Amino acid sequence: MGRQAQRVYTDEASIRQLELLVDELPAQGHVVLLMKDGSSCDGVVSARPTVQVFRDADEHEGINAVVQLQRPDVPEWRRRIWLDQVLRVEHLDSGMAGES
Repeated sequence: MGRQAQRVYTDEASIRQLELLVDELPAQGHVVLLMKDGSSCDGVVSARPTVQVFRDADEHEGINAVVQLQRPDVPEWRRRIWLDQVLRVEHLDSGMAGES
């Protein structure tokens, strides 16, 4: 992945929201991501995401993060999701159920 993102954030509130979402996405956790556009996606977190510095199309530097989901029952399925598009995380595994 390059260091480009559609959207980057520099304000403290947005960065904190991204960090809170990262905290809810443990490696190998089975989750459903409820998206801001009303869609959802479920899968297993391949690795805990981290907030990183990216540049947008106008070369503004800021923060965003990406999580990669996979499905063990469908090995070729993978989906990368920008965390700024996630509204809420629901946990499907017993380890974090009810903590979202």
